[in-house]
Formats: sequence, structure tokens, C-alpha cells
Amino acid sequence: MQTRNRFMDDIGQLMTNAMGVAQGARTEAETAMKSLLDRWMADRDFVTREEFDAVRAMAQKAREENEALKARLDAMSGSGGANG
Repeated sequence: MQTRNRFMDDIGQLMTNAMGVAQGARTEAETAMKSLLDRWMADRDFVTREEFDAVRAMAQKAREENEALKARLDAMSGSGGANG
């Protein structure tokens, strides 16, 4: 019976070691993939979410300012056009 317990202990240790190796390989693969993806994105000049949101906010503000200026011009030309 001692031999069977030793065999089961060895199998358990082997499985534990295999899981450790698999976890290490997984972590290494994830790191390599993230690095590859970061490099690929950098080569294509993609912007970060923060940069995108900042530019979108600037565009929205410019659109609102343009609409306000258009309304002022329309008001000016409407009153000027009636007189002349």
C-alpha cells in the first residue's frame, strides 16, 4: 500500500508542476501578445480613448460656437436685408 501512496504522491506532484509550467507559459504568451498588439497599434498611429474624447469635446464646442455665430449672422442679415 505504501508503493501506491508514493505513486499517487508522485502523480500529484507531477500535475502540480505541470500546472505551474502551464501558468507560466500562459503568462508569457499573454505578455508577448500584449507587446505585439501594442507595437502593431503604435505603428498605425491609433489614438488613446482619452485623446479621442478630448478631440470629440473640442469638435462639439466648435460646432456649438459655429451654430451660435450662424444664428448671429442670420439675425444680422435678416435685419439688414429688410432695410436695403
